[in-house]
Amino acid sequence: MIKYVCVPVIAALLIGNAAPADRWASQPHGPVYATRVAPMDRTVTTRMMPQVEALLEQLLREKRSMKLGGVEVFKSGDKFLPGKIAAAMATRITALPPGDARLDQRLRDFADIAELTLGDVNESWGLYYYVSALHDLNERGLLTRAVRPATLAKLRQQLDWRRFVRSDLTLIDLPNNYYGVAFSIARLRHLMGWEDATGGDLLLARTLDHYRKYSGEYGFADETEGKGRFDRYSVLLIGEIAHRLIETGMTPSAEVKGWLRKSIDVLLPRFNLTGEGFEYGRSIGAYGETAFLEVLTAAALLKVLTPQEERMAYAFSSRIAARYMDFWVDPKTGSVDLWAQGRRTDAYRGIHRIFGENLSLARQYGYTSAIWSRLGYRGKAPDPGYARWLNTLPKVTTTWFARGEYDRAVVTLRDRGKVIGLPIINGAEGQHMHNPYFPVPFAPGMLQGSADAPYPHLVPKITLADGGVLMPLAFFKDVRIVRRGATTTVSWRQDALDLMGKNDARPDRRASIETRYTFTPGRIVRSDRLRPAPGVRIARIDMEFASFSGAAKLQAGEVRFGRGEVRRFAAQGYGPCRTQKPDNAVYRAPTGAFATLVRCGRTLPAATGSIIALTWDLSYN
Repeated sequence: MIKYVCVPVIAALLIGNAAPADRWASQPHGPVYATRVAPMDRTVTTRMMPQVEALLEQLLREKRSMKLGGVEVFKSGDKFLPGKIAAAMATRITALPPGDARLDQRLRDFADIAELTLGDVNESWGLYYYVSALHDLNERGLLTRAVRPATLAKLRQQLDWRRFVRSDLTLIDLPNNYYGVAFSIARLRHLMGWEDATGGDLLLARTLDHYRKYSGEYGFADETEGKGRFDRYSVLLIGEIAHRLIETGMTPSAEVKGWLRKSIDVLLPRFNLTGEGFEYGRSIGAYGETAFLEVLTAAALLKVLTPQEERMAYAFSSRIAARYMDFWVDPKTGSVDLWAQGRRTDAYRGIHRIFGENLSLARQYGYTSAIWSRLGYRGKAPDPGYARWLNTLPKVTTTWFARGEYDRAVVTLRDRGKVIGLPIINGAEGQHMHNPYFPVPFAPGMLQGSADAPYPHLVPKITLADGGVLMPLAFFKDVRIVRRGATTTVSWRQDALDLMGKNDARPDRRASIETRYTFTPGRIVRSDRLRPAPGVRIARIDMEFASFSGAAKLQAGEVRFGRGEVRRFAAQGYGPCRTQKPDNAVYRAPTGAFATLVRCGRTLPAATGSIIALTWDLSYN
C-alpha cells in the first residue's frame, strides 16, 4: 500500500536537466489503492497545497527569472499563465483561516505579482482564471487590498470576453467549448459590477444552443460542428458548464442536469482502484483524471447521483487525488511531470506550460475537494466497500453519441477489473490521423495510444500503388453491438476510408472495409475484410502495436511476452511481424514509455484478390 506522508518538495530542481528514470516503468497503472486511501481533503491540504506553496514561494523569490523544468517561465509562451498565477495566489489568501497573521503579507504578495504580470499575454482561459480570482477576493471584501487602484483599472480593461468573441457572438478562431469560457468571464464581470447582465445572458444562451445543436438526441457535445469528435471534452463540457453556473450564482436547469446525468453514465463504468481516468482522445493523462472530478462533483452537488453513487464517486475522487501526488508529481522536483519519465502529452500541453499546469491542475483538485467537504466528506474515509461495488458494474455499456449518416459511439467493457474502451468516433480536423482517436481498444495501463502520433496503432495503413495512403478511421456505418454470454461482438462497415496527409478526415472511396471485434475474457480479436475498388491496386499494408509488455519473443508466428499484462499478440494478413525496442520518442503513452514495438507489414503483388482478410489476436492477463 502507498504510505501517506508529506513529501518534501524542492521546486528548484529541473525536470529537463535531471531526466529522471521512470519510477513506474514496471507498473504502468501506477499505484493501486485496493482497500484504503486517504480522504480527498487530507491529500489536498497536507500534500498538494504545500507542493503548490513551494512553487509560489519560488515565484516570489525569483520573479521574472523563475525557471522550472528547464523552462524560463515568463519566456515560455504560456498564454494563460497570468490568470493561473492569479488564481493560485488568490487561493493562497482565501485558504487562510480567519484572523491569520499571514493575511497582510499575502495580500501584498498578490499585489506585487499582479503588477509583475500586468503586461504579459493572457488569453481566454487565462482571462477566466484571473477574473474568477478577483471575484473570490471581492466576495471576501479583500479585492481593494489585494490589487492596487491603477492595476485594478487596467485589469478591468484587460479581463474582457470581447477579446475573443466578435460583436455577432461568433468566436475568433477558437473551438466551440470557449463559449462557456466567455460566458463565465461575462457573468463574473457582471457580479463585480463591471458590466450589466446582457453579455452573460446572451453567451449562456449561445453555449446551450450549441450544445443542443451538436449533441442531438444523445446529449454529448461534438467538439466540431457535426463531424463526430466525441472525446473526453464531450463528457466533461457539461460538468464545466454546471460548475460555472454554480460559481456565478445561477441554478442549472433540468436540461443541464439531464445532460450531466448522461456524462455520469459514461464515467461510472470506468471507475477503478487506481484513479486512472479517460483512456482515449487528446489531453488525457492527468487531465483525463480531473475530468472525472469536475463532472462527479457537479453531479453530487446538484443531486444527480444516487446516495450510493455519491459515496462511490467520493471514493474514486479520493483515489484520483492520491494518484496525482503519488504518480504525477515528481518528489524530486516538486512539479507535476507530464513530459519526462517516458511520458508524452500533446503539443497543446507541452513542457513550456509546466508552471501553469501545476497551478491549473491544483486549482481543479482544490475546488472539487472543497465541494466534497461541503457535502459532508471532510476528513471522511472513503467507503471500504468500494472495491466490492466495482464488481457490480455492468460488463458491457454502449454509449451512443450520434446515429445517421455516420454512427458514433463508445463501447465500454469491464473484464475482471480491467476497463476497456472502444471509441467509434472521428478525430476530425487536426486529430483524425492521431492514434488516440483510432477505433481500437484502449485500456489505461495496458492498451494506450501516443499523443499527436500518427503511427498505425492496431489499424491497417493501406498504401496504394499511386502512393496514396488510406486508413479506416472516420466514416463508420451500421455499428452493431451484440452480447451473448461472455462474448461481445462489435461490428461496422466503412464505404470510404480516410485519406491521410490532410488536416481533416476526407472520405476516399478507392477502398472499403468491414470490421468486427470479438471480446471474450482475456482476449480481443479484430477481423477486417478490406476491398479495393475496381481498378485500384493496394501496394502495401502495415500495422504496429506498441505495448507496455516486455521480454517479447517470436514463437510460431506470434509474439509472446514474458512480462506485462498483454501476454500474446498475433496477426494474419499483414505479412511477417518483428519485435524491437521502440526506436523513437513517439512511442510513449501519457503515462510512460512502451517497452515493445511490434511491426507487421507486407508488399502485395501486382494482382490480388478482390478481398483482403486481415486479423489480429491479442491475449491479456
